[in-house]
Amino acid sequence: MKVIFFIIFSLLYLYGFSLKSSRCIDRSGFDGYLKKHDIPKRVLQNMPDEDRKFLSDISLGYECYELYDRSDNLAESLVPINEQMQIHLYRSLSKRYKIEIIPISYKPALRYFDTIIVNGSLSSTLKAYKNEGLKRSLKQAFKDLPDSYIPKDGDRVDVEYLQKSRFGRAFGDAKIEMVRVVHDGAESFIYVDDKGNGYTSDRPVVTKRVSKRKKIVKTETKMVNVSGGSFGMPLAKIRVTSSFSYRRWHPILHRYRPHHGTDFGASFGTPLYAVNSGVVSYAGWMRGYGRVVKIRHKGGYESLYAHQSRIRVKLGQRVKKGQIIGYVGSSGRSTGPHLHFGLMKNGRWIDPMTVLRRSKASRKIVKKYTTYKNVVQIKKESIKIRDAKEKKDALLRYVNLGEKRRPMKSKNALRVSLDEAIKQKMEVLGEDR
Repeated sequence: MKVIFFIIFSLLYLYGFSLKSSRCIDRSGFDGYLKKHDIPKRVLQNMPDEDRKFLSDISLGYECYELYDRSDNLAESLVPINEQMQIHLYRSLSKRYKIEIIPISYKPALRYFDTIIVNGSLSSTLKAYKNEGLKRSLKQAFKDLPDSYIPKDGDRVDVEYLQKSRFGRAFGDAKIEMVRVVHDGAESFIYVDDKGNGYTSDRPVVTKRVSKRKKIVKTETKMVNVSGGSFGMPLAKIRVTSSFSYRRWHPILHRYRPHHGTDFGASFGTPLYAVNSGVVSYAGWMRGYGRVVKIRHKGGYESLYAHQSRIRVKLGQRVKKGQIIGYVGSSGRSTGPHLHFGLMKNGRWIDPMTVLRRSKASRKIVKKYTTYKNVVQIKKESIKIRDAKEKKDALLRYVNLGEKRRPMKSKNALRVSLDEAIKQKMEVLGEDR
């Protein structure tokens, strides 16, 4: 995809078009972007409902690529939604704008660089470095390390990292693989896990502090059910067949679509239960969802039960948690009997499985006097850094290459450019990029 757009943009540039890149989305969102370029909002009306759902998930700060004609009018643009999907806005031969949602195509590349610390800190040394994603990742890797591992004035730092690129520029945060720090001739290695956290060993013991508020009962106590304020499950037996996702290949439409809910497998006619008490806000047919019931709950929540074979409640009806509101079916756009369950919080779709509970919660209550205190539980577990030896060997090969090929430069500059480092690594290791 990247190559295709690069060729198209290059050809159009020869015919008087100009290519610009900028952070084009501000707090006004995509509506504000259309207004800025005098594009009528009716272009959104021709988008499938499933595609329009993507527009509410646009993140700020990503770089857009825009193509302008000789009259400086927008002809085409690529607007990232997240690190997986993007909006393709273009003007057709009929001079009308059209929109489609397409994946962002990129391939992470292994990169290296080394530097000498100046001005007392790594952040000061990298102040002029443009890769903000790498800066954030390095800060995360050093965040919880002992002071003896934090680079200081005159120390050398070698970094091995994976970087996604989009149209030749770094895109998103870097994934640090390994870091080497040399202080007074002694080297130390920092092993980084998949979450970006740095450790002094490839098999660190991780300490987790779990804080809990413990209730101390001084009189008679009893166990009571507190499930009324929590969410239960919509089915008696739970079998998840498709999870919540911002990028799922639709089995019927054969296109990428956001899947703002969880699919539960169940046989035709299986009873559906209200996950919490509330008021029925919708009961009827809803396009691709088929027969649908929506229930509005306290706290800004609203649940959705789609593809039903038969609905058992009416609009405006009050229902209790666990009450049967319908039956599993395959109405609407469906490949077979199942429940598509969606959950909104304050008007935005959220992953239902972060809220639903399989069993009822209970706690102790007292009839008279109760005191509370905070209790911290410390749990330790050993983890293994994936492919630590291979990552360390690769970084040392890069370091040895630098010692043989590159003269020492001033402490006030990076010792080698990123492009030069990759080129030299390819020559020595025989890698085919």
